[in-house]
Amino acid sequence: MSDILQAEADNFKEKFELTKAEVGKVIVGQERVVEATLTALICGGNVLLEGVPGLGKTELVKALSKVLKLDFNRIQFTPDLMPADIIGTNIMSNDPSGGYKFEFRQGPIFTQLLLADEINRATPKTQSALLETMQEGSVTTGGKTYQLNPPFFVLATQNPLEQEGTYPLPEAQLDRFMFKVFVDFPNRRELNEIVNRTILKAHSEAGKVLDSEKILNLRSILDKVVVAENMLDYAVRLVLCTHPESEYASEDVKRYVRWGASPRATQALIKAARVKALASGRLHVSFADIRHYAVEVLQHRMILNYDGQAEGIQISKLLDTIFSDLLEVTEK
Repeated sequence: MSDILQAEADNFKEKFELTKAEVGKVIVGQERVVEATLTALICGGNVLLEGVPGLGKTELVKALSKVLKLDFNRIQFTPDLMPADIIGTNIMSNDPSGGYKFEFRQGPIFTQLLLADEINRATPKTQSALLETMQEGSVTTGGKTYQLNPPFFVLATQNPLEQEGTYPLPEAQLDRFMFKVFVDFPNRRELNEIVNRTILKAHSEAGKVLDSEKILNLRSILDKVVVAENMLDYAVRLVLCTHPESEYASEDVKRYVRWGASPRATQALIKAARVKALASGRLHVSFADIRHYAVEVLQHRMILNYDGQAEGIQISKLLDTIFSDLLEVTEK
């Protein structure tokens, strides 16, 4: 039995690395972003990419759609976009008897891989149209619920809130993203390669690697990864450390944080750690696996208070302190 499980882990690692390599044929650099995106997809989560315009966030999603044999739709979010433009609407049509009937016309959300481009340029009312879909994989309209074809995956991009024409995402919306990933500006070597591929046309096409059946099969392997009790408790303490009223909170967290991460964060830490373990060819979770995606899991689920915002506190710096303090306690 152990040999069979190890063979599944090795197969998972091979598929994961191959998918990353194929995306890398289109996207220059951004290895961490690609890895986090694939991890969330396999976990059944959603990803929010943040970065200034022109960093290739949309191209990443397009590259992913080429590597994955999934239905793909893109929605460009704008201030005048309405919920019906996303979900769909009931229209009146003729029936065979010569009368009239209401018929539901599906919107672009009825897909498997959805790119919500510049999601924070739409109003909160329109943003909320994704809440049910991101959590339950279904759409309810006109008193009827429609299930979407699995695997359903939302990959949203947003511009920094400092830019004009943006609306902050509500906390409930943010919490439905498994990861929030910052897309960094490319370095000198990467910029040269980007110009070569886009202007000089020295690019290569990515091939199909995974389809719906293979992705769901990879998901089924996750439950076989062992999570020891102390590993689970470590993930729980990481989340509790973000709550200012918790006994585990540091002085900086108590001083600058208004709200900590939700229980979904603990679930996301364990799911992501299982993927990291399998991608390393292992069938058990380690402390390092849990910490690997902790920033992406926690940073958008922590809300600063007035003092934290006024002093320009960076949540990533708070998290670095939390990780180091908790690691010292764990290793003692």
